[in-house]
Amino acid sequence: MRTVLENGTVTLFLEGRIDINNAPQTESEIFGALEGAPERVVIDAEKLEYISSAGLRVLMKLRKKLGSPVTMLNVSRDVYEILETTGFTELLDVQKALREISVEGCEIIGRGGNGIVYRLDEDKIVKLYFNQGPELVKQELQFARTALINDIPTVIPYDTVRCGDKYGVVFELLRSDTLGHIISREPQRLDELTDQYVALARSLHSTHIKDGAVPDARDLMRGRAARLDRWCSQEEIDTLLGIIGKIPACDTVIHGDLHPGNIMMQDGELLLIDLAEVTLGPKVFDLASIYRDMIVGARVNTELSQQSVGMPVDMIEKTGQLFFVKYTGITDPAELKAYFDKLGLIFAFNTVLFCGAGVRDAEARAQGIMDNLLRKVVLPNKDAIPYLFSVM
Repeated sequence: MRTVLENGTVTLFLEGRIDINNAPQTESEIFGALEGAPERVVIDAEKLEYISSAGLRVLMKLRKKLGSPVTMLNVSRDVYEILETTGFTELLDVQKALREISVEGCEIIGRGGNGIVYRLDEDKIVKLYFNQGPELVKQELQFARTALINDIPTVIPYDTVRCGDKYGVVFELLRSDTLGHIISREPQRLDELTDQYVALARSLHSTHIKDGAVPDARDLMRGRAARLDRWCSQEEIDTLLGIIGKIPACDTVIHGDLHPGNIMMQDGELLLIDLAEVTLGPKVFDLASIYRDMIVGARVNTELSQQSVGMPVDMIEKTGQLFFVKYTGITDPAELKAYFDKLGLIFAFNTVLFCGAGVRDAEARAQGIMDNLLRKVVLPNKDAIPYLFSVM
């Protein structure tokens, strides 16, 4: 049996068959690998073909020794059926092996900062993530189910998959396309479609979830702030944490990336995709992200915005302007500019924190962001930013 110790975690790679003939040897090898008192034990069962009751008793002994559920990854369907039938899926953290797929020749219907959305066939789409492990896939699946339970209009998760070195979630979507593509093809419907876009945002921002199924945005922000030590002084990080501490608690849902490229239309209904960053917090989080993608992005990051939103750059800003007019009720150009200036502060604050999200592109630009946004915009407005989170 092969074992790997890394960052306090021992991974045990089980292979072949475990039955009455080799269960004692397997038990000896497993417990021998625990002599260094690792912080965590994971079993990789990708090559495990069969496990008998004798092998299951070894897993039970391991669970008792650790005092917590054992994690089993990459479990084949046959082995999973054994574990489920015997009740071991209730005793262990069992994760099925992901189905392998290919997207060769598939149409790309969306592209964003997290990954690419492909049309697999008439019935299904798949979101494949960039440089992310299966944890993010599992998280999106969990959030999608939470959204459905809470009547949030979202696509239905169908399966978790693997494509080469990328992981993804498959969704069922019949005769559907992104809102961005539909607006591009049918610009005469811009007013009607923007009304639906605004209604979706308002519905999302009035949904309350109190059971802890969705993380608090402030916790996400604190984690990102703590990882900025490569570019910031401790004093600057403490200031950012102080701002976060003044943001009011809020149990309403925010998507985090609510642009038309992450919204599908099926049979006239708008449905959300890309739920990996769903949190609870003030709605201005989402409004600032829409401002980033539909106003700032259309003027500055034109190529990236067109890829993400799925619209020509002139149509992106036109749709963004109309969205904010309809969402806020502000029609006076001077008042709308003042509103955008306030959103700009939230956008700057979120951009600084995003450098701590572990995204390579953000890390590559981090030093410039600290020099131009943190020190010139965020820190001079450290008292105004939490106030805006309270009133906008």
